[in-house]
Amino acid sequence: MEKTTRTALVVGANGVIGRNLVDHLVATGDWDVVGLSRRGGEPAGRVRYLSVDLLDPVETKERLAGLTEVTHVFYAAYQDRPSWAELVPPNLAMLTNVLDAVEPVATGLRHVSLMQGYKVYGAHLGPFKTPARESDPYFMPPEFMHDQQAFLTARQLGKDWTWSAIRPSVVTGFALGNPMNLAMVIAVYAAMSKQLGLPLRFPGKPGAYDALLEVTDAGLLARATVWAATEERCANQAFNINNGDLFRWSELWPKIAGFFELDVAPGLPLALGTVMADKEPLWDAMVAEHGLAPHSYQEVSSWGFGDFVFSWDYDMFADGSKARRFGFHEFVDTGARFLEIFEDLRRRRIIP
Repeated sequence: MEKTTRTALVVGANGVIGRNLVDHLVATGDWDVVGLSRRGGEPAGRVRYLSVDLLDPVETKERLAGLTEVTHVFYAAYQDRPSWAELVPPNLAMLTNVLDAVEPVATGLRHVSLMQGYKVYGAHLGPFKTPARESDPYFMPPEFMHDQQAFLTARQLGKDWTWSAIRPSVVTGFALGNPMNLAMVIAVYAAMSKQLGLPLRFPGKPGAYDALLEVTDAGLLARATVWAATEERCANQAFNINNGDLFRWSELWPKIAGFFELDVAPGLPLALGTVMADKEPLWDAMVAEHGLAPHSYQEVSSWGFGDFVFSWDYDMFADGSKARRFGFHEFVDTGARFLEIFEDLRRRRIIP
């Protein structure tokens, strides 16, 4: 096989977004891939991994000094912090450290893709303008995604490479040990409800059950991200990427319950981060009883993120038509996709 001229550096390669991006790049057969994360990974085929602390600029420069062949950087790393203001310094520093390390050595760099989200529109703060559009003005800082894009825009001036900013909604897909994994939240919550002989109750705010929202499939997101990074018309542009359909939990929840063969009971606001905190013994018993893969309770727990998503008692969606106008026409049936992800978790013996 003729060697590709494209090498992707996937920053944050072990998360839901990064893992699916690596899989897609490999599947195309056109890319060599270098995955960056704190945990590293096992090399396979045209993929190799580097373990690096991106908050350490010296270590980052040393570990990435040999990446002269990188042509595309796909940045999907994230550091969590207790407050919105505290998120800014580490998340801006990591992006800065990556470019400070890669740009001088990767002389053939063509594109930097920045993963964002609806936080750009203030979606995490409360009711915001919907449908959100890429041209919507910023709000009062702090917001690290604004700082990252401003940094990237300024850095690109006069350079041969271009950038794109990709804005998904909540991303659904497979990954373990990820703090932002909605499908895993629902699957483990439903499996535990069944184990305890309970119906499936919606655990969020009452108003969230009927709010209008959307999600972004991780596979769709990977394809859109690579499309934007390799389509010249997308240079220096931001794109909302979503499945293309809207739903309400009031419609989807009974279908999820049906998959797990559970009855639906009236919702009850449950702080999952609190009520699921003592469930590790239950999980361990389920792993033993059902012969599940030996994953720890911590690996399958994303309860804080579930509380965050289920608190949205307001509409949560953006206009995805810009990507379609630029040529990306894929869509995903959200209801069907949730059930496919649950089935995949069963195949992997993550849930019974």
